[in-house]
Amino acid sequence: MATPTESGREFWRGVLLAGGSTTIPRWTRTPETGVAEHDSTIPEDVATALGRLADQLAVPASAVHLAAHAKVLAALCGEREIVTGYVAAPGRPPLPCRLAIERDTWRALLRDVRRVESELLAHKDFAVEEWARELGVAEQPFEVVFDPTGDGDLTGRTALRVGVVREREQVVLRLRYRTDVLDADCAARIAGYHRTALMLLAADPDAEHGPQSLLSAEEHRFQLEELAGPRRTLPNRRFHELFEGRVRMHPDAVAVVHGDRRLTYRELNARANRLARALLARGLRREGVVAVVTERNLDWMAAVIAVFKAGGVYLPIEPHLPADRVTAMLRRADCWFVLTELGSTCSLDHDLDTLSRVELIFIDAACGQPYAEGDLGVHVGPEQLAYIYFTAGSGGEPKGAMCEHAGMLNHLYAKVDDLRIAAGQVVAQTAPQCVDISLWQLLSALLVGGRTLLVEQEAVLDVERFVDTIVRGRVAVLQVVPFYLDVVLTWLEHTPRSLPDLRFVSVTGEELRTDLARRWFAAQPGISLVNAYGSTETSDDTHHEVMTAPPAGDRVPLGRCVNNIRTYVVDEHLSPVPLGAPGAIVFSGVCVGRGYVNDPERTRSAFLTDPHREGERLYRGGDYGRWLPEGKLEFLGRRDHQVKIRGCRVEIGEIETVLSRAPGVRAGVVVVAGRNDLSDHLIAYYDGPAPVDADVLRGRLAQSLPEHMVPAAFHWLRSLPLTANGTIDRRTLATRAAEHAAAEPDRDSPSTPTERRLAVAWAKALGMRADQIGRHDHFFDRGGTSLSAVRLVISLDRAVSLGDVTRNPVLADLAQLLASR
Repeated sequence: MATPTESGREFWRGVLLAGGSTTIPRWTRTPETGVAEHDSTIPEDVATALGRLADQLAVPASAVHLAAHAKVLAALCGEREIVTGYVAAPGRPPLPCRLAIERDTWRALLRDVRRVESELLAHKDFAVEEWARELGVAEQPFEVVFDPTGDGDLTGRTALRVGVVREREQVVLRLRYRTDVLDADCAARIAGYHRTALMLLAADPDAEHGPQSLLSAEEHRFQLEELAGPRRTLPNRRFHELFEGRVRMHPDAVAVVHGDRRLTYRELNARANRLARALLARGLRREGVVAVVTERNLDWMAAVIAVFKAGGVYLPIEPHLPADRVTAMLRRADCWFVLTELGSTCSLDHDLDTLSRVELIFIDAACGQPYAEGDLGVHVGPEQLAYIYFTAGSGGEPKGAMCEHAGMLNHLYAKVDDLRIAAGQVVAQTAPQCVDISLWQLLSALLVGGRTLLVEQEAVLDVERFVDTIVRGRVAVLQVVPFYLDVVLTWLEHTPRSLPDLRFVSVTGEELRTDLARRWFAAQPGISLVNAYGSTETSDDTHHEVMTAPPAGDRVPLGRCVNNIRTYVVDEHLSPVPLGAPGAIVFSGVCVGRGYVNDPERTRSAFLTDPHREGERLYRGGDYGRWLPEGKLEFLGRRDHQVKIRGCRVEIGEIETVLSRAPGVRAGVVVVAGRNDLSDHLIAYYDGPAPVDADVLRGRLAQSLPEHMVPAAFHWLRSLPLTANGTIDRRTLATRAAEHAAAEPDRDSPSTPTERRLAVAWAKALGMRADQIGRHDHFFDRGGTSLSAVRLVISLDRAVSLGDVTRNPVLADLAQLLASR
């Protein structure tokens, strides 16, 4: 039989080494050093009912209050397992108390809490602090302390102490808290959560506590109403009708520029009208899907507007996408018509025979027909489908998000309002057609009499040319992904240049780091930076954080809701979580799309009925976040396998499905690895009879996946690691990916001064150490991309060009070229 000392050592070993630490969300707009108190009396009838319940269950009152406290702390932290401090005797230091809040009844929670409390009290006299030091546990694993014996001081890293005090025959909750962590209103809310938990427990101990909300009616109303975006009345017309109004107002103003070509509002409208009539003449029906397969040029813009005018649904397809992916998109969308141009049909030609219903319409030929140039007047309602954008799908096939005209128009006006787009101003169009942000970049200026500048992809890949294009084009509004902003900023830091017309730079697609934002304002203090956040399923961006100065905190918030958007941060039951607590980000309102085209199963899982507003749709996409005291949203990450790579959304499952079909591969797993301050990249692991050449796998995946979804590296394993449950151990593989990045195998080291200089530049561009670069390494096989190649060119002060890197991707070859100049 174990002695008390041995039993205590084993008990506290399990508690102390279980890992994890519970922190309380910060909620104060004016953090000040100090301590404050808040008292809250438990209603007499509730206290009496709880006393009877404790007697019936033969548990002490402390267990009842601890169960309520556990429920509150779990709600505040967004976790089912929490650690709270527990004061076992007056004046004694708090002991770590680990509690699991299962999906069950209040009675079951109380029973579990009492068991843990009893075990803790049985070992309360053990020298826990000394044992923790021996075990190497240095930090107190809790910030919140529960004191059933009264009240006491805040010690260590404690931020909140919840005591149960009995005064004049009343039970009082006394909260003592640090004022640099919580403000008075937040302390009052937390006390209210405790009161509500106790009332629910007293009212029906056999009820399931999971679906029950702790929020007051006032906080519930505040989250649903006050945190919504400003109300903006949308005109009862569609985008193309508003554009037609602008045509009548200033027909000869320039609407769009591409290189040395341009179209006026009159010319663009006339060309779109002819194309729309060509579609209707061929039998396009209401909400018929029309794919537009062109380069990013003037005809692209005319074709998009034409589809809207004819009452069709715009489906963007880039000409250079893999043929298999194009075929899958056309079939899924039930597409009958394709507007295209000569030279853009390579992907279509591959499988056109299998798409017998699809009719190609060449834009130049259609515009050469004697169709009228006047407006068509086809009725298009606000609820009518406007476009379908395909995003990555976890089932091995992309999913097509359907959005309606009202949502599209609302988003366009959000850009106009928050980025102050006005008549005569220029908006740069830089994004590929298949990325949803391309649409607002293309169309927003046309709502207000502005101009769209189509920036060629060749200019995007040559940062000096890109900046020159922005300056010469007098661009006022620009949007880029954070990685490319870093590239542009690095060039501007090396080669300072004035950007006289630029007023707003919007950043989207990936998390915007505070250091990058601060660097921007150090270099360009007069140009606002906008952190934009949203998803394809919500008609693009739902939040804007408009900054005119560097961010003050450690993270750049997502900002407030844009006009007519409602965002909730909710638990698994779609109930709002306490302010400041982490939860799932969901969206409601005009922005929410119709679902995924011809994909009812995935539509049902993501598009729900808003439980808080009758008849409205709600979208749940997998992002997690929390509200900040300023009424802004903060992004906390995702809890699935969907990630962003170079600003594009990627479903890991889709890549794994394609990888697992490759010859010689039994099963494949893809994990995300970060590289210093650069974008995340993908690493693939697979098992099979023998290793498969990486170039073979890369080529196989490139047949059906776009470039950004092809992993940077492939690693063969004899067998994939499994968890105790028999599932693939992704955590182990992610750790292994990080180890691969940190400890590369021995390489043939650079041998000349030029090779060593180049290795340093490569390391900076690829986000790794210079000693991990070998002289025979291939830039793109090591994870290099077109944008990181641009970064390399800048770091070498343009001693080589982007074409040089592409033609000489091996370090030794590029070094030889560099040395010869």
